[in-house]
Amino acid sequence: MNKKCTKYEALFTFRTEEELMQHIQTCPDCKAEHEKMLRVSELIQEVKPYYREKRKNFARLKVACALCMIMMCGTTLGVINFNTDISDTLKYGTVLSSEDLGLPVDSYGLISLE
Repeated sequence: MNKKCTKYEALFTFRTEEELMQHIQTCPDCKAEHEKMLRVSELIQEVKPYYREKRKNFARLKVACALCMIMMCGTTLGVINFNTDISDTLKYGTVLSSEDLGLPVDSYGLISLE
């Protein structure tokens, strides 16, 4: 019974390229294993650009989402800060009038100047 050679992995990992190639020339089992490794390597090289592009697209999506959130938050805070009615309602529960602010007003609620 002929045993299968198991030196390929050790030679590939721990030895030089020359030693590996010398062994492959004399051993048919390792030669077949080396051919399989070369085919797998070619397949990996073939699909590598697709995975890189997928990673770039995902990064672009993250940036777009972050910019969208920044714009939404900025717009919301800007509206709340520039619209005093909304700001007063959020802070005090009601809209403050000129009289509530301690300003002199007439019977119509308008500021009176003397």
